[in-house]
Amino acid sequence: MDSHSLLAVSPIDGRYARQTEPLREYFSEYALIRYRVRIEIEYFIALCEIPLPQLADFDKEKFGFLRDIYRNMTPEDAAKVKDIEKVTNHDVKAVEYFIKDRFKEAGLSKWGEFIHFGLTSQDINNTSIPLSFKEAVQDCYLPLLNEVLGTIEGMAQEWKDIPMLAKTHGQPASPTRVGKEMKVFVVRLQEQIRQFNLLTYPAKFGGATGNMNAHKVAYPQIDWIGFGNEFVASLGLKRSFPTTQIEHYDNLAALFDCLRRINTILIDFSRDIWTYISMEYFRQKVKAGEVGSSAMPHKVNPIDFENAEGNLGVANAIYDHLSIKLPVSRLQRDLTDSTVLRNIGVPVAHSVIALNSLKKGLGKLILNESAIRADLDRNWAVVAEAIQTILRRENYPNPYETLKALTRTGAGINHEVIADFIETLDVSESVKEELRAISPATYTGF
Repeated sequence: MDSHSLLAVSPIDGRYARQTEPLREYFSEYALIRYRVRIEIEYFIALCEIPLPQLADFDKEKFGFLRDIYRNMTPEDAAKVKDIEKVTNHDVKAVEYFIKDRFKEAGLSKWGEFIHFGLTSQDINNTSIPLSFKEAVQDCYLPLLNEVLGTIEGMAQEWKDIPMLAKTHGQPASPTRVGKEMKVFVVRLQEQIRQFNLLTYPAKFGGATGNMNAHKVAYPQIDWIGFGNEFVASLGLKRSFPTTQIEHYDNLAALFDCLRRINTILIDFSRDIWTYISMEYFRQKVKAGEVGSSAMPHKVNPIDFENAEGNLGVANAIYDHLSIKLPVSRLQRDLTDSTVLRNIGVPVAHSVIALNSLKKGLGKLILNESAIRADLDRNWAVVAEAIQTILRRENYPNPYETLKALTRTGAGINHEVIADFIETLDVSESVKEELRAISPATYTGF
């Protein structure tokens, strides 16, 4: 860990810096500046392609040069933007002046006033931020989520035939299978990922108060609504219209809400695996040199699942605030959204940390079949449901009550007690054979 990490205020950039470093390309101040420059450049190019009369003579061969301004942008370039901001006291205007300086250096000043033409700062912010969020999710978050999902799916397949005692309300219940319980989480995650992929990344692009007033007054003959739609679509976003000065954020909130649901499922999963470890259904691989407890040498703690749960909880708290706060703005806008949006990378970072912890934790799990079988064998009372159901089928008098009386006596219910009970039943030998075949290990349903 370098000295910078030791001095970081947030664990995202400190303790967990190596895990979250890829996110700097999307959510750092440098990244935000680079995305803003990207939007400004692509907008200028789009104006050239209309073309606006005053841009008809701009050499399209220079589009590559223009795109290189953001493609090759360095933190040192971003620092120049910050220096300009010290004078302008406006972050987006500083980006505009930075690009105009590049135009001047390249002998393109003639066309410089069409940088940021007719726009307000939120046209840049409300495209830059959704785009950076989209690309971070696609490049960093979803691949990691799918990797964890694939691991759980592999376990579901590997352990699909292994019977396990279920617990409802913490009490022994009708047996299940280890793989099936893993599969439950697989299908829950798959469904939320499916829903997430149906959502769109919204962007606002429409001038000072959303009406493209400046565009219309300058070039009333141009279909600026169609232009805005096409330009935003070219970025892989969906334009919101009509809007105020800012994006509605309703659809962005929907993305946050879906990611929060995914995290909630993973919290549920983490707690279940933690509990199975405490029940010794799973053991954990021990790594040489690691210490489980500062005081108790024997301990191997399920820290990866605890770490995941904690980070997922922090992520969800922020997602919750983002989705509740962002859609609310006074009249045509206030500045609260700008402040809040600067934290959009924080829940993604905590989610990435959590997924890495889950990945690590799942890689340590060793199924302890002997403990699982022993727990089944200690709980023969759970076959009472099966027996009373067959007796119901046979129209046996009061089967539920009969089994209730047997299994709630307080005495230990084992194989022998069940077997002796079966022999007392006034049913045919074929039905008794059917009942004798039932055990906690075989009564697992589909």
